[in-house]
Amino acid sequence: MKQLVRRIGQTVALTLPVILVTTGTLAVTRVPWAPPTGLDQQVVAASSSGGTIGRTSTTPNTEGLAPQDALRVDLLEELKNHTPGTALDLLERTMRENPKLTPYCTSLAGDLGRAAVKKYQGDLQRARSFARPVCDGAFAAGVVG
Repeated sequence: MKQLVRRIGQTVALTLPVILVTTGTLAVTRVPWAPPTGLDQQVVAASSSGGTIGRTSTTPNTEGLAPQDALRVDLLEELKNHTPGTALDLLERTMRENPKLTPYCTSLAGDLGRAAVKKYQGDLQRARSFARPVCDGAFAAGVVG
């Protein structure tokens, strides 16, 4: 019995630090002070090169549009090609990186909500499942209205 307790104690002593380090590392991978990865780098590169934020070669031409209208086109294209969640992530990053666009955040998030309902053929529950507190919940308001 004593040997069993000792073996369990050794197992816990060896595995617990690994679990704590892994979960701690995962917890801090998406914080503002973490270095950008993946799509974050694409957004930073696009904005620093003078292009429209989030633009890829497959998105429609937004030259000549006001910045908020170009962003709207990019967000709706992102929603069409991926999920409303990725479009909301792009909106959130853009608001953080370009504060001049924050007055348009609510209307942009509402447009995304309405577009999500259209994408899922009126399935409010599925569209609402992507809601998050970006722009004071305007996405959720766009889903229902």
